[in-house]
Amino acid sequence: MSNNDTIPGQPGGYSTTMNVTHTAPNYAPGTTPTATVGGAADQGLVGASTNSAELVRDSNAERFTHDVIDASAHVPVIVDFWSPRADPNLVLSPLLEKLVKRAGGLVHLVKVNVDENPQLAQQLRVQSIPTVFAFKDGKPVDAFQGSLGETQLQAFIDKLTAGHQSPVAAALEQANEALSNGDAEMAENIYSQIMAHDPSIITALAGLIRAQALAGKFKDAREMIDALDAPTLKKPEVVAAISALDLAEQGETAGGDDTAELEAKLAKKENDHKTRFELAQALYATGKAAEAIEHLLYIARTKRNWNDEAARKQLIKIFEALGSEDPLTIEGRQQLSIILFS
Repeated sequence: MSNNDTIPGQPGGYSTTMNVTHTAPNYAPGTTPTATVGGAADQGLVGASTNSAELVRDSNAERFTHDVIDASAHVPVIVDFWSPRADPNLVLSPLLEKLVKRAGGLVHLVKVNVDENPQLAQQLRVQSIPTVFAFKDGKPVDAFQGSLGETQLQAFIDKLTAGHQSPVAAALEQANEALSNGDAEMAENIYSQIMAHDPSIITALAGLIRAQALAGKFKDAREMIDALDAPTLKKPEVVAAISALDLAEQGETAGGDDTAELEAKLAKKENDHKTRFELAQALYATGKAAEAIEHLLYIARTKRNWNDEAARKQLIKIFEALGSEDPLTIEGRQQLSIILFS
């Protein structure tokens, strides 16, 4: 490796004539993994065929050309220059390993102990630990020093794999589509496979709760929630999924109510908030979220404190379950804010 193969503005502040760009990886034919689209249960949606030892390995000065320079001609390679003496590595290195494995072969990780390979670190002008380089086509194309959070690390990896979707991402997309289409069984199956592959994927966990709620498997969902730790329970995706479960459980009872009968009863007594609340529950259970929101807003507007602010609390659950970007949530939150602060 030439001393000129370095990155401008990175550790050491040195300059070079090399142009640093972010381009899609040059995968060798047949090496780009894909998620199975059909036969999820039999074939496995999450590509687990790639051996973890192939994705993450230790290297040294003697093997660096083979492990990094040559390998990066086929797949992007991230190089983690670390030291057992550097505390930040205790957080960064495990995160890198997790995200590289989750990418399912779209990128590899090579770890170099700078204490054991000082000349190699000097050649790449590594001046602080941790320092991370990304190689493609035999050259470094990106780098950072210090510790990054999971979101920033994922963005770093996404630049290297631009235009390619990991098996996990493809599986999540298929599971989300199945859930949106009301196919609870397929969604639950795929989310379960993702969780078996990587239990730390919060979106899969939240999706699994939603799928079980849709399937009426309330007990299974509650048992899974009861086993979660406090930080996980506070994740926005999990909070929203639990709200969806709460509403589904309510709908199991309210769904049996005759909405026409409730509407007739309400027509005789407009301020019967108990009947209006039951009607809102029944409407939401039958997929009429917009109408349910309108009735709950009416209660909040006419008697905000009714039943310990039950209408406001129910609205919040619905907004959480629908998601912050849903048009009904956006409009509903605006109207509720006007009511609460008028």
